[in-house]
Amino acid sequence: MRIITGIYKGRSLSTVKDNSVRPATDRVKGSIFNMLQNRLDLHGALVLDLFAGSGSLGFEALSRGAERVTFVDDQKAALDSLESNAESLGCTDQCEIIEDDAMTFLRRGATRQYDLIFADPPYVWEGISTLPTEIITRGLLQKSGLLIIEHAKQAVFAPSGAYAPPLCREFGNTRVSFFTQPG
Repeated sequence: MRIITGIYKGRSLSTVKDNSVRPATDRVKGSIFNMLQNRLDLHGALVLDLFAGSGSLGFEALSRGAERVTFVDDQKAALDSLESNAESLGCTDQCEIIEDDAMTFLRRGATRQYDLIFADPPYVWEGISTLPTEIITRGLLQKSGLLIIEHAKQAVFAPSGAYAPPLCREFGNTRVSFFTQPG
């Protein structure tokens, strides 16, 4: 796994050695960031990477100009990988690594608004359908911000007044949904 472009272009990232983490493939990550470049200026952005795993999406955002990334994961191996990657890239001062369950963090620990929020939960995670509403109604996403969720193609998000209908892209069994606030 590597950084695609930006100041860390071509640098490798370590990942968890077992199957507990499913890093975004270069194809999916490339598509996400290609879509982002016309929708959100990453320079100076505050980013939240939920279910961070190795931090592939958050470190890519830093490489492309984000100011700071908050990484949240509850697995010790993932946290070790995040710390190792931050040290290897020399960006520990731009990273906040939090050991917490994503929903617990959202409900109790999140205190700021983010320009960009990534969420890449396990495909079998049962809370997926409520995640966009949970994030947006708690005021964690800037009004002009984006919430990007990578999930199984079968996952369904019920229509909600909290967010505009998501823009979706499919990659095999993976779907990436881009959420914005209405208006």
